[in-house]
Amino acid sequence: MTYFEGKTAIVAAGAKNLGGLVSETLAQQGANIVIHHHGESSAADARRTLKAVEATGSRAISVSGDLTRPANVKSLFTAAMDAFGSVDIAVNTVGKVLRKPILETTEADYDTMFDVNAKSAYFFIKEAGTHLREGGRIITIVTSLLAAFTDGYSTYAGGKSPVEHFTRAAAKEFADRSITVNAVAPGPMDTPFFYPQETSERVEFHKSQAIGGRLTHIEDIVPLITFLAGDGGWITGQTIFANGGYTTR
Repeated sequence: MTYFEGKTAIVAAGAKNLGGLVSETLAQQGANIVIHHHGESSAADARRTLKAVEATGSRAISVSGDLTRPANVKSLFTAAMDAFGSVDIAVNTVGKVLRKPILETTEADYDTMFDVNAKSAYFFIKEAGTHLREGGRIITIVTSLLAAFTDGYSTYAGGKSPVEHFTRAAAKEFADRSITVNAVAPGPMDTPFFYPQETSERVEFHKSQAIGGRLTHIEDIVPLITFLAGDGGWITGQTIFANGGYTTR
């Protein structure tokens, strides 16, 4: 028997990059997977990940939707319940990065960044708390910039920072059902989302701050997520910085 056999995991933004690897890894350990993706631009990635999950022998469905709209978050969990009857693990990898000086930031920038990084996370935690079985696991991806003192990322780090407070409150509120709630804060990750925000000089600086002189890889983060989804049941209400020594509090 594989570790997560008989369990169901929802992976928000689970079609590619970090979310895609989370979907495939949990499937390899026996979980049914609900692969969320945003819309048509990510549909092909969702189909590829769905095939990869099914190739492991696990069952999967794909659900699209803009999670900045709470009704779509509710529909995601409803689809999971309809397909598999229950949900045990909810992993939210949704995020949007913007590096822009405060003096150049528009109201639209602010609203978008906080909708994607904070609002969607809040209602994902709410629906997870509503639907997860006793002993469930909720994990949200934040950022190691929460412990950094730097310029340019006011709306990104600012939009992710409320998730720590959502996490702590939910950990207390869901504790009577043994549902754990945690946040994982990777360092700058070697994914397509990172490079458009940075100059080559800044990329090299970020690399120089971590073990081995490199960025965080998605493969560095997935084992931590699977641990929190499984044996890490005595950890709750925490933000865990996984960044190769890039920064700490």
